Amino acid sequence: MTQCLNPNCLKPNPSQTKFCYSCGEKLVLKERYRPLKIIGQGSFGRTFQAVDEDKPSKHFCVIKQFFPQAQGTKSLEKAAELFAQEAQRLDGLGRHSQIPELFAYFTQDNRQYLVQEFIDGQNLQQELEESGAFDESQILELLKSLLPVLEFIHSQQVIHRDIKPENIIRRKNNNQYPMQAPVRASSSPDNIILVDFGAAKYATKTALAVTGTIIGSAGYAAPEQAIGKATFASDIYSLGVTCIHLLTQVEPFDLFDVSENDWVWRDYLKSSVSDELGEILDKMIVAGTKKRFKNVGEILSIILPNYQRKTESTFPSEISRQSIIQPTSQPQKQLTSPRKISQSSMPCVLSSTESEKGELFTFEVPTVNISGYITHRTQGSARQKIEDLGNGIKLEIVYIPGGSFIMGSPDNEEGREENESPQHEVTLQPFYMSKYPITQEQYQVLMGQNPSHFQGENRPVESVSWYDAIEFCKKLSRKTGKIYRLPSESQWEYACRAGTTTPFYFGETITSSELVNYDGNYPYAYAPKEEFRQETTDVGSFPPNAFGLYDMHGNVLEWCQDVWHNNYDGVPTDGSAWETGGDSNKRLLRGGCWNYYSWNCRCAWRIYYGAGIPYINGGFRVVSSVSRS
Repeated sequence: MTQCLNPNCLKPNPSQTKFCYSCGEKLVLKERYRPLKIIGQGSFGRTFQAVDEDKPSKHFCVIKQFFPQAQGTKSLEKAAELFAQEAQRLDGLGRHSQIPELFAYFTQDNRQYLVQEFIDGQNLQQELEESGAFDESQILELLKSLLPVLEFIHSQQVIHRDIKPENIIRRKNNNQYPMQAPVRASSSPDNIILVDFGAAKYATKTALAVTGTIIGSAGYAAPEQAIGKATFASDIYSLGVTCIHLLTQVEPFDLFDVSENDWVWRDYLKSSVSDELGEILDKMIVAGTKKRFKNVGEILSIILPNYQRKTESTFPSEISRQSIIQPTSQPQKQLTSPRKISQSSMPCVLSSTESEKGELFTFEVPTVNISGYITHRTQGSARQKIEDLGNGIKLEIVYIPGGSFIMGSPDNEEGREENESPQHEVTLQPFYMSKYPITQEQYQVLMGQNPSHFQGENRPVESVSWYDAIEFCKKLSRKTGKIYRLPSESQWEYACRAGTTTPFYFGETITSSELVNYDGNYPYAYAPKEEFRQETTDVGSFPPNAFGLYDMHGNVLEWCQDVWHNNYDGVPTDGSAWETGGDSNKRLLRGGCWNYYSWNCRCAWRIYYGAGIPYINGGFRVVSSVSRS
């Protein structure tokens, strides 16, 4: 089969076809690279497995295509720049057995392409999910394999800036990686491949002295990298966090106790780890760069006895090389029910210095296929605080980690409207958001009335105006001594997506039977017709997203702080509400509701209503800022 590269077509064609039968576009790049199938895609393009027809061996390769779904924003310009940088970095690093070889970089049909070596294998995140947590010997093998690669790229004055399990691939080997059983391979040094140099930068003295773009992945980026000042030690930090994630199978966010300002990864171990390795990992992930290993040679000099140290080590003398090679069997504290949260594709996260996130709660996050069937459920966790509203009524507010995301919908999203454009990048600080829409009993206890049409203490309050919601926030602030307000539109969409890029936080479509309260007579994509309840339901009746927020799709529309604008031209990109321009009497609502169609419940869908009119479908939830020490 030959895969068409035209983003508006993408139809398969017979294997030796030169032009697409559907759109007529040329199929083979540079007269030699034939795309076979899509193996990955994101907001800025797709990745294809391909074959190099110019080689007698017809060996496989990878085609990376940059073709963003929106145009003209600063975020897309930055993405194009990073795409070009990946080619430059790979070309500049030359040939290394553990870095994918660059074959070509060019533009064709106004689209950028990068062709590189195909690495046949699993990334370590896939391996973790399939085979379970790593043990000490496997972590040592990983360090021995990957640290020399880091030493090489650092010697070329390159900082990778995005080391994480997804960017480390174990190359398959017939003698070491049996296909018939999901058993982790024994590691040969050349089998561990470091990929994705799109975030890499040259570490010139000038570059290191200037604050740069904040790039990295949620939980893995070092504190200094989160403010745009990555150093070589930042890669060491990311590799250390990768190791503790692989040892525990718990996301990095949950391995750091903010209230104690310390890592607690030992509490979640699945198998014992020696004190010696533990101290190495601790020093790799310490927040202060002066307390961290200065370079990878310092670590290699400890774990490899014959390694010729290039710089003076500052590591404590009580760690012996012999003991690190022979793991101890001393038991460590273990978690009886380890937690795992899926936050794949979440972008860079800003450093957070809040003194406390709150108590932990756990939940399951479903994922659906295009037909609406739940394919799997992932164990998730988040942190919350409890506000006492009086009369035994409580309000649960959930910690939402700060970060960046692409707001709005791509041109090819079914049901999208022009007011969801242009897509743009927004960077937000951490905040708290109520776990559910404000309920009728919560509204009643502060406001002294319940205007809802569908009565029920645990149902969301509705038939409230924007001004009613603002008044509730004022009374809540006076009651608690903290400032509560309506979410900005960007806070709402960021919280709804919870690190995803699909139309809904659980996938490409929704179902009314298990996931959302909406008019099931009007399904989305290929999902079947389902139940139309014709009324609101109790909050929390359906599964949450990866942030632990419920009812972000359907049930009731939710007021936002912002004034209505017909598009995103001129919108703030810092997470604040857009309250200038437009008509202040028109205010935004998000999320869809019980009697709206499926496409009105998408993450990106937006609507307005008169601020002073109690809207029968209108409810709301509240947010507050995170205090900083």
